[in-house]
Amino acid sequence: MEVTCLLLLALIPFHCRGQGVYAPAQAQIVHAGQACVVKEDNISERVYTIRESDTLVLQCLVTGHPRPQVRWTKTAGSASDKFQETSVFNETLRIERIARTQGGRYYCKAENGVGVPAIKSIRVDVQYLDEPVLTVHQTVSDVRGNFYQEKTVFLRCTVSSNPPARFIWKRGSDTLSHSQDNGVDIYEPLYTQGETKVLKLKNLRPQDYASYTCQVSVRNVCGIPDKAITFRLTNTTAPPALKLSVNETLVVNPGENVTVQCLLTGGDPLPQLHWSHGPGPLPLGALAQGGTLSIPSVQARDSGYYNCTATNNVGNPAKKTVNLLVRSLKNATFQITPDVIKESENIQLGQDLKLSCHVDAVPQEKVTYQWFKNGKPARMSKRLLVTRNDPELPAVTSSLELIDLHFSDYGTYLCMASFPGSPVPDLSIEVNISSETVPPTISVPKGRAVVTVREGSSAELQCEVRGKPRPPVLWSRVDKEAALLPSGLALEETPDGKLRLESVSRDMSGTYRCQTARYNGFNVRPREAQVQLTVHFPPEVEPSSQDVRQALGRPVLLRCSLLRGSPQRIASAVWRFKGQLLPPPPVVPAATEATDHAELRLDALTRDSSGSYECSVSNDVGSATCLFQVSAKAYSPEFYFDTPNPTRSHKLSKNYSYVLQWTQREPDAVDPVLNYRLSIRQLNQHNAMVKAIPVRRVEKGQLLEYILTDLRVPHSYEIRLTPYTTFGAGDMASRIIHYTEHNTCHFEDEKICGYTQDLTDNFDWTRQNALTQNPKRSPNTGPPTDISGTPEGYYMFIETSRPRELGDRARLVSPLYNASAKFYCVSFFYHMYGKHIGSLNLLVRSRNKGVLDTHAWSLSGNKGNVWQQAHVPINPSGPFQIIFEGVRGSGYLGDIAIDDVTLKKGECPRRQMDPNKVVVMPGSGALRLSSLQLWTSVTISLLALQR
Repeated sequence: MEVTCLLLLALIPFHCRGQGVYAPAQAQIVHAGQACVVKEDNISERVYTIRESDTLVLQCLVTGHPRPQVRWTKTAGSASDKFQETSVFNETLRIERIARTQGGRYYCKAENGVGVPAIKSIRVDVQYLDEPVLTVHQTVSDVRGNFYQEKTVFLRCTVSSNPPARFIWKRGSDTLSHSQDNGVDIYEPLYTQGETKVLKLKNLRPQDYASYTCQVSVRNVCGIPDKAITFRLTNTTAPPALKLSVNETLVVNPGENVTVQCLLTGGDPLPQLHWSHGPGPLPLGALAQGGTLSIPSVQARDSGYYNCTATNNVGNPAKKTVNLLVRSLKNATFQITPDVIKESENIQLGQDLKLSCHVDAVPQEKVTYQWFKNGKPARMSKRLLVTRNDPELPAVTSSLELIDLHFSDYGTYLCMASFPGSPVPDLSIEVNISSETVPPTISVPKGRAVVTVREGSSAELQCEVRGKPRPPVLWSRVDKEAALLPSGLALEETPDGKLRLESVSRDMSGTYRCQTARYNGFNVRPREAQVQLTVHFPPEVEPSSQDVRQALGRPVLLRCSLLRGSPQRIASAVWRFKGQLLPPPPVVPAATEATDHAELRLDALTRDSSGSYECSVSNDVGSATCLFQVSAKAYSPEFYFDTPNPTRSHKLSKNYSYVLQWTQREPDAVDPVLNYRLSIRQLNQHNAMVKAIPVRRVEKGQLLEYILTDLRVPHSYEIRLTPYTTFGAGDMASRIIHYTEHNTCHFEDEKICGYTQDLTDNFDWTRQNALTQNPKRSPNTGPPTDISGTPEGYYMFIETSRPRELGDRARLVSPLYNASAKFYCVSFFYHMYGKHIGSLNLLVRSRNKGVLDTHAWSLSGNKGNVWQQAHVPINPSGPFQIIFEGVRGSGYLGDIAIDDVTLKKGECPRRQMDPNKVVVMPGSGALRLSSLQLWTSVTISLLALQR
């Protein structure tokens, strides 16, 4: 296995003030994927247009040190819509098969703990065009005293689209318009927002019976084709009409087979029939075939409304509904109501008494009740009355009233509910009336008023009910507004007065109310009691884990704090070092009352006292542990990712070098860093080369630099960097460095990718963006922004105002590249706008045998307020440079700009850009360039060819 040798060329520390190279995050959103266009709307916000089901790719390019973390978030299209987290922590946001609901504003938030976070946004507009829907409506009106009738037809075409669709109406193959036919009127109804167009045929004529086509179009935006729907209008066209084979209310017995037919009585074209059920879907086993609905062995749960709907897009849909009622009896209850007039709550001889009986029945109004006393039918008399539908009780309730209660009225009363003539079994309930029949009382058993359990166990809350009969007990929560019981109910019935809770959690703690029900017992004021549930759970502590760094010889204080627990106190605290029990720390008198934290103090950190400390805190229910990793080792280095032109190619060699830069995280937290150990390994190889890099005292924010040499083209390498102090090795940091021939310069850095101003020309190129432009600059020339359209993006331009003169030249010279291929392609964007535009030339300076400048490309004259792209093939014979030469024209309106210069191996794309497809600047009316042409590769790349 080959081992790569490294030469130490330079170690260059830069001493900086304050935070040094630490810099707040900056961000810029660029796009890739399948965008239709990126444009500026009328309020100067970026809009990314994409076709539904295509792939959305947004990149957040960041700078700043330490390396910022990027998070993508989104809001929907309306400002009133709820904020949504996309949970994407990455510089690239990718959404496969994007849906229309995923349109909206996307935010890129970059933060690194220095200054305020950088937030950029872009609005994503998802384009789509659904299939249109065509409906027909007809009206007939009397004209001129009923001598004849005038028939009018409205063809209504509706579509869902973005952007709003354009409508074209055709009769046969002929396009219809107001001006060509007086019998035609085309208009947009109110409140349809451009999604509906109506074709009105006035006073229908014979020639109006024809085929009509509604064609909708979004003008091929995003390549979305037009769509159309056709309807044939005849003299028999009519809306659907229906009738049912059964009554609208159908009552059946359980177990029967039910068949309902929905019959068409009209409609042209032939309507389509559809059955539905509410609430919920059709029952399991139900079969809807055409207009026939079959339900085998119907059950009570199948009751509900069944809808038959007929549609043929003419008029309104026809609908018939069957209310299917399956007979059933359930939930029999009774109530004992003492004399209401005398406001009595007890049964007393000489007073009135009412017994009530209710059954939940389907159909409710068809149920009949019978009363029995001691097994015999109760006989009506002046003192015994049976009534139905008592206004004070639920509907269809039977009541037996005893007037002036006598001793002979004591006995067992039975209420029986039934459907006469139906196979549904009768349902009955008994109630005993005697001197022992007394209203209920409720209480909590002794010692059960407060129930304490551990989290995760079961609990039983109990209330005792006395009285005859004993009604059910209803449980509810007291201390939380609108709180539900663990069962999910607001009120829960228990026949024995016991509420059983399984797997109790801490949020179940609180006060519970038990009360008597007003049914199956006395219909009197409910009796109440309360039970307190306390759930004990183990403590929660902070920090759960903490990395503690300190220089050797300095004191260290470790604190483990109780966040929550039940009980909320520390019963005991045990400290361990490397798993071994430590003696209890000395008690500080002022801290004897502290029950919310435990502390351990190390007077002076040594190598022997460095290691893992545990504090186990208990509250007699459970325990929790704070972990402390105490050491004097240095923190990891922080690689600097914003190095301009980090890659440098070597002349006449297949090797390259890389400028590695970093800062040391919190260097003052521990002993000074003495040296770094650098390990470099070629990917897919096992051997690594290790080198020690000595340093002087490192300060916070100080940028350290080391040049890696003799790296082999085109391999990538894993770099590992470890700081060393008197304590020993610190935390290691690693990164991957890549080599690539693809080299794009966005001019975002002040070093402009190593480009320099030619000293032999007349004036210089200028680097600027929309924020640094001279507010007094010449209008009607030069770009308002760089190619990305953002105000922060930089570009290079020549200023042709005074003192510049006709023919003055400005030259921008690239770094020296080593020719390692036969052909290269230079791609760049240029902006040549103004009536005095001169020329933009691209030259290749060859340094094979002396210096020779060769013209490779030239363009002159005003090309509009647009960015356009050029691809220029070159074939240098040896080391070379490229030169951008701007030549001043006849006046001051001649500013020329360039941006995004790319140099790569190989031939240029054979298919050149259509000169009519351009990137439109704000305020221009030209077409806009597709993102696939504008941004075939938007990346931050290493400058692989720079020498």
